[in-house]
Amino acid sequence: MSAGEIAVLVAAGACLLAVVGLLVAVAAMRGQITDLTAVVDKLQRQTVPLVADAHRVVDQAATEMERIDAVLESTESVHSTVDSASRLAYRAFANPVVKVLALRAGAAGGIRQLRARPTAIGRTRAPVPAPGPGHGAAGRGGGRSREGDSGSGSGSAGSPGSGRRGR
Repeated sequence: MSAGEIAVLVAAGACLLAVVGLLVAVAAMRGQITDLTAVVDKLQRQTVPLVADAHRVVDQAATEMERIDAVLESTESVHSTVDSASRLAYRAFANPVVKVLALRAGAAGGIRQLRARPTAIGRTRAPVPAPGPGHGAAGRGGGRSREGDSGSGSGSAGSPGSGRRGR
């Protein structure tokens, strides 16, 4: 045998060993693929119901969100209705209440002046004490004061040196 033939035999043996090695590797990979396929099947059996449950939960959440949206819209509607009603009530009652309070304060002042006027004989009537705290504008210090009038009702109206003009 010549050296060329020996080289061909060695190369053929090396190729045969490589093919056998590849066959062993393919067989090992086939076993791994079989194991991997079993794991994927098991995972699929477990995840498909989970995904279906997730879809159902998402659908329920979407339904609840729609219901919450409807509740929020009705709440906004009620809020705007209450807001406009309170503005209307304020506009309706604020001016008359202020007018009634002003009328009451004016009437109280007029009554005080009438009680302090001189009688036909020339004497003044007994002064009426101002109402206590919490009774009318004078009791809260909200009445108007005039020059020489301390608001206590003392002194004669129109008497010399009283500081008030006779009316």
